[in-house]
Amino acid sequence: MNSSIKAVILDFGGVLINWDPRRVFQRYFPVDAQAMEAFMVEIGFSEWNLRQDEGYPFEQAVVDLSARFPQYAHIIRAYDVYWEESITGIVPETVEILQRLKAGGYRLCGLTNWNYDKFTLVRHKYKFFKLFEEIIVSGEVKLVKPDPAIYRLLLDKIRLSPQECVMVDDSATNSEASRKLGFACIHFTSPEQLELELHRMNLL
Repeated sequence: MNSSIKAVILDFGGVLINWDPRRVFQRYFPVDAQAMEAFMVEIGFSEWNLRQDEGYPFEQAVVDLSARFPQYAHIIRAYDVYWEESITGIVPETVEILQRLKAGGYRLCGLTNWNYDKFTLVRHKYKFFKLFEEIIVSGEVKLVKPDPAIYRLLLDKIRLSPQECVMVDDSATNSEASRKLGFACIHFTSPEQLELELHRMNLL
């Protein structure tokens, strides 16, 4: 056990849960993946989705974007209606690592960019969420990674310094942001890579 580390903080999407919005959109582009990608770029899906992660109401976001792209209104609305189809299940290998960290005595925390209303739709479906003593959801606190304020908010809640925490995130941008704040950081690429990094840090 690494005595200098008290807590492991994990992102959710891409680390513990698989999220793919294309699962919803593919019903409108069943044989043309390139057209689907072009559609997502045209409507600015990533930027639009981030606003909901910041706490903007999903229903209003659909109205706003549909007004800008009326030709796609039915597809945009479908993303809200069928959103749960974008969650394709857990990453079981990472969940198993999570359980080992908990058994090892480390405090577990979640820090995720996620619309709060959508997060509440799936939280009860996955037992591993009960392993976390604290979960910060961007849509609830109206802050998103990589804003330093959301990291500081979590640290204040758990009463730890960055040097006492390990951050696990699949976003290179967010990983770099946490590193600049003083966290030990693992830029997640796979469960196998995560396990190797945790062993290297003497956490497993």
